[in-house]
Amino acid sequence: MEKYNPHAIEPKWQRFWKEKGFMKAREEGKKQYVLVMFPYPSGDLHMGHLKNYTMGDVLARFRRVQGFQVLHPMGWDAFGLPAENAALKFGLHPRDWTYQNIRQAKESLELMGILYDWDREVTTCEPDYYRWNQWLFIKMWEKGLAYRAKGLVNWCPKCQTVLANEQVVEGRCWRHQDTPVEKRELEQWYLRITAYAERLLKDLEGLDWPEKVKAMQRAWIGRSEGAEIRFPIEGREEAITVFTTRPDTLFGATFMVLAPEHPLTLELAAPERKAEVQAYVEAAKRKTEIERQAEGREKTGVFLGAYALNPATGERIPIWTADYVLYGYGTGAIMAVPAHDGRDFEFAKRFGLPIRKVIERPGDPLPEPLEAAYEEPGVMVNSGPFDGTPSEEGKRRVIAWLEEKGLGRARVTYRLRDWLISRQRYWGTPIPMVHCPACGVVPVPEEELPVLLPDLKDVEDIRPKGKSPLEAHPEFYETSCPKCGGPARRDTDTMDTFFDSSWYYLRYTDPKNDRLPFDPEKADFWMPVDQYIGGVEHAVLHLLYSRFFTKFLHDLGMVKVEEPFQGLFTQGMVMAWTDFGEVRVEGDRVLLPEPTRILLETPERELSLEEVKKMGAELRPHPDGTLHLWKPAVMSKSKGNGVMVGPFVKEEGADIARITILFAAPPENEMVWTEEGVQGAWRFLNRVWRRVAEDREALAAISGVFQAEALEGAERALYAKLHRTLKKVTDDLEALRFNTAIAALMEFLNALYEYRRENPVTPVYRTAVRYYLQMLFPFAPHIAEEIWHWFWPDSLFEAGWPELDEKALEEEAVEVAVQVNGKVRGTIRIPKDAPLEVALAEAKKVRNVQAHLEGKEIVKEIYVPGRILNLVVRG
Repeated sequence: MEKYNPHAIEPKWQRFWKEKGFMKAREEGKKQYVLVMFPYPSGDLHMGHLKNYTMGDVLARFRRVQGFQVLHPMGWDAFGLPAENAALKFGLHPRDWTYQNIRQAKESLELMGILYDWDREVTTCEPDYYRWNQWLFIKMWEKGLAYRAKGLVNWCPKCQTVLANEQVVEGRCWRHQDTPVEKRELEQWYLRITAYAERLLKDLEGLDWPEKVKAMQRAWIGRSEGAEIRFPIEGREEAITVFTTRPDTLFGATFMVLAPEHPLTLELAAPERKAEVQAYVEAAKRKTEIERQAEGREKTGVFLGAYALNPATGERIPIWTADYVLYGYGTGAIMAVPAHDGRDFEFAKRFGLPIRKVIERPGDPLPEPLEAAYEEPGVMVNSGPFDGTPSEEGKRRVIAWLEEKGLGRARVTYRLRDWLISRQRYWGTPIPMVHCPACGVVPVPEEELPVLLPDLKDVEDIRPKGKSPLEAHPEFYETSCPKCGGPARRDTDTMDTFFDSSWYYLRYTDPKNDRLPFDPEKADFWMPVDQYIGGVEHAVLHLLYSRFFTKFLHDLGMVKVEEPFQGLFTQGMVMAWTDFGEVRVEGDRVLLPEPTRILLETPERELSLEEVKKMGAELRPHPDGTLHLWKPAVMSKSKGNGVMVGPFVKEEGADIARITILFAAPPENEMVWTEEGVQGAWRFLNRVWRRVAEDREALAAISGVFQAEALEGAERALYAKLHRTLKKVTDDLEALRFNTAIAALMEFLNALYEYRRENPVTPVYRTAVRYYLQMLFPFAPHIAEEIWHWFWPDSLFEAGWPELDEKALEEEAVEVAVQVNGKVRGTIRIPKDAPLEVALAEAKKVRNVQAHLEGKEIVKEIYVPGRILNLVVRG
């Protein structure tokens, strides 16, 4: 019998599928758009990268054999900092680095048997793609959604560029968790995403997305209802505007606080306080937002020497600056109500400022003086005409009163801020605007797009310098004004790479279009994406921006849909056992030398054996005689634990890699790549091969024609189990429960082996084999296609998905107790009306029953279908 040899069959079927073009997408019939987030081309891929691509391929194949036209494309998020930084590290041009990595990645994807419609490939660093970035930017500028403004921005000293708010994580750069973000005042380009805040929030409800992702977007958008209130400044005509969600506490505002960066902070500072205020402002700018808002940190601040008037009481209240107020949130100014806000209470106590209670706790009066801020609802007191009003009702009444007097208004605000897209780096889309001394900022005419990124050959020209590298190249920036024809200067910043990835899924629908970003009719056929697969780390960044772009393009009349991704699946990470370095054991203590401690990212210098066990780690001997600590860590080349696709597939085979990835854990969970998992996948596929190979001649000689209703005994049981398995696998594929679908296939493989122990090859068995290969195909396509062609001339792509016999499902399996001489020794699960021979065969497989039958003779079987099987034995 020919042995299973992945290397002999896999290249053959990969060539066959490619030549036949089974995954070429056409705008006809019923559609399914299956999309995996496209990658940065960062080098050869490891199995951690391949998890989501394998999942996408499984679903795309499944939809294709179900009869859908499937769009399953691939492309490359090729601009941006990762490619530029890596290229600089190795002394290469970013373009050379990028295309070298694309070639490697494509080879790995093809080795895994992952099929895409490569005719639709997009590469974002190509002019035929980024031309449309520039076109979209100009359209946004024409609609007032792209604008240039001066203000405080986030600056990463390591990236040497500005960052959007969404790219700052706990005060640090999203790509450099060890680098605090600084604040700088610069003039930059923004996209007015806030214009879509309410729609972005409301439209989350209709999406089939994980609730945690929706919650993250809701929190980031951060809708707040309240009041905008004007506090007149003593001695000046203007006022300070604040936003508050607690207008019911207005009568308790005893001072005001401006953020250090607020334009009025230095302007309002009294001459004798100017130097102190200036020094405080400069110090605040050097702190991260996390540091400024840290719990338990002692409040700091400076009195400006200026006063405002409380619009409710007319009281003269002092104006301070303090770094716990952030300029980027609300209006950058607050009315301080220390009796009912914890931070204001701490500040007032620190500086001896008045604390006035204006909300009373019902039925249990607050102590005098207050020991802490009372922030819960209650009844208004010390609030003039509103005394006795419940605080929730008071919010509405105070807002109406303010509006009547022209002192404020109801307002909804959002945490979301406009998206800053300017980047002071080379490898990105040039911003298509011209700065003219006479005409101001003017867009490049559409017929002159794309504005090409110059090909800077010298790597030193590309290095970040704290400003755009293009500023050093007059051949790029010197131009004439499109409006007046006079001398002008091109914008030298490039776009945030998230601009590229905010609409690429639409370009896939029409990637060769040279008149528009895409044909609206083609986009309307394919959109929305039915199933999007990618990492949860993009829950705020990419997904929020993509939703914004789609809504803008809808308003522009380019697409009918307002949401890009109807279904979203966020896959878990692939982990691998990783050597974290040498340790020493003394008694029950594990001592961590400095290198190990750093790798573990722990301040502890020693751990107990129990703590090591709880962290999922193991102590293993090293070849040099020392003891090392091993634990699972996210697979990556930098950790040295990456199982690289090329070498693995060439050694073990693509189908084994696919089964290992898909079976190890639920796809939304982390999985640990182990040698045991690889060997388990190998054994499973070998058993599939052997089962069919042993019966190859008999299966070829028999037809699969039979009458289902006429089946009896073991054939009937096999047929029923086949359709229960088919339903299970189908349902699991629909829900992306790949691991349980494979488990069902493993279980049915056991049933095929059991059937053949007692029965010949029959038409039912041939049908079971046929269906089995069809069900296996999405998961392990190469072995399935190879075995299929032993008996059938067409491809599994053309065979379709098996048809479910609903009647067979009516024979529900039930638990039947198995007794030996009247004592229960186990249970079996069989159809409720299964015949005695099926029940007896299943009972003999139960290990405990086998033990009690060993060396004994069955003299009688007492069988009540669906309830009990009692075996009377002697000997």
